Amino acid sequence: MSESKATALVIQHGPGGGPGKWEGWLGEAGLGLEVVRGYDGEAVPAQLRHDALIVLGGGYLPDDDERAPWLAPTRALVGHALERGTPVFGICLGGQMLAQVAGGEVRGAYGAPEFGSTRLRLRAEAARDPLFHGLPAGPTAVENHVDRIVRLPSGAHWLAESAACPYQAFRVGESAWGVQFHPEASAAKILRWDAGRLGRHGVDRTALHERAVRDEPAADPVWRQVAHRFAGRVREARAAA
Repeated sequence: MSESKATALVIQHGPGGGPGKWEGWLGEAGLGLEVVRGYDGEAVPAQLRHDALIVLGGGYLPDDDERAPWLAPTRALVGHALERGTPVFGICLGGQMLAQVAGGEVRGAYGAPEFGSTRLRLRAEAARDPLFHGLPAGPTAVENHVDRIVRLPSGAHWLAESAACPYQAFRVGESAWGVQFHPEASAAKILRWDAGRLGRHGVDRTALHERAVRDEPAADPVWRQVAHRFAGRVREARAAA
């Protein structure tokens, strides 16, 4: 870990599930990334020695340890970060994991799935949140999930929802955020999604891509700002340590 630059440990759960646009956006704001590819056999550290933890998305439930044995040590890192107040950002599976570790509930294949660019609604509490304040009231973001959070942890700050899925963004404590959507994903990534899987849910990959391309110019500045704000929180926490 660099002594001169704040760094975040990133847990990646599949070959197509990297940090995407957030790698560049976080780098612009002075946060370096060290990616651990648990799916590829890379060991998740037993202790979090970085300035922040980012847990990405993937096709698992947060406790699907039989199929993904690296999830157990990842949950331990999330718990460690929460205990110490280390900044956390969880995306899709990562957001579900944060909710579960903090005492919420996640269910698999529950409710209506969401795919592609989706309209969100910021809730009133977002106006007081360090990352979400001042954002547009109805930003879009890329979704790709069939599982979801069904109960937030006690005391969590509920920040955003969508028409089909209530718990789109939340904060636990002062420094841990979880989102159901993919602020790091590009429209182009949709073209690499499994067309057969999407078809089984009655959606067309080409149509999803076209809509995401239309929405991307407005969505990118929103999630870039959130990434910059998260990096700023990490730098502040590092300076105060």
